[in-house]
Amino acid sequence: MTTVHGPAPSVTAVVATHGRAELLRRALRSIADQQYAGALEIMVVFDQSPIDPLEDLLADLPPAVTLRTCSNDRTPGLAGARNTGIARASGSLIAFCDDDDEWTPHKLATQTALWRERPEAAVIACGISIVTLEGTIDRRPPTLTTRDDLLRSRVGELHPSSFLFRREDLLALPGGVDEEIPFGYGEDYDFLLRVTERGPIASVPHELVIVHWDRDSYFAGRWERMAEGLSYLVTKHPELLVDSRNAGRMCGQVAFAYAAAGEQGSARTWTRRTLTRRPLEPRAWLAMLTMTRLISPQTTITALNKRGRGV
Repeated sequence: MTTVHGPAPSVTAVVATHGRAELLRRALRSIADQQYAGALEIMVVFDQSPIDPLEDLLADLPPAVTLRTCSNDRTPGLAGARNTGIARASGSLIAFCDDDDEWTPHKLATQTALWRERPEAAVIACGISIVTLEGTIDRRPPTLTTRDDLLRSRVGELHPSSFLFRREDLLALPGGVDEEIPFGYGEDYDFLLRVTERGPIASVPHELVIVHWDRDSYFAGRWERMAEGLSYLVTKHPELLVDSRNAGRMCGQVAFAYAAAGEQGSARTWTRRTLTRRPLEPRAWLAMLTMTRLISPQTTITALNKRGRGV
């Protein structure tokens, strides 16, 4: 097992991207500007889009930073792109960064320092600053999150742009990031559930990642995709429904997504499942309000996003 002691271990930052040239450059500059003593490789994986050589960035890279590009050679989508990056990475540690997010300069140095204190951790995360149209909201995950914790809650403060892994752990994970999840919705949750079988998630209690919610999400308005992805997760991980609170949350999310999509039959079915597990689950009541068109799904999402939350 790779141990984080002595000299700073080499890191590969995997950035999957699709059609976001300017946002991608902002993300890459934030990674290249890391105040980190070790070697840093940036692996940009272009998904369903031509490779951009990024020549404008190459000339300004610090000596310890290398930038590589490739195409997603696996299943189209984020999961396949991340798996492509993991397979090609040379660093002993691997980090993810979404192409519209940013790292603060001391992210890697602070996270590797924490790993020296918590060598049993399988993942190192950190707090995030969520930029919305209304302002910035800071979120910090618990200092330690176990798989049992994740079976009770998604722990939304754990954002993929904050994750740092051992490369050997990811290569040993069967299938890597699950490329079969419908439309890739919920793949991060599935990934954490499997990775934390190897150890807990330790989190730096500081905001070291900037997450941008000041533009539409890929899944905005694509309610059927959300519903199918979540349904897949609860089928793959039935243990997610053991805790009544988490079961109510997940079933309620599916109910709301189907209601927003106008699929009344599926929405009613999942609303009943939600109320059976947790009668006071607010997502069930939101789903019912959405079915009756007393409130639009976008109104709900907008109100939650202003608070740095999702459904």
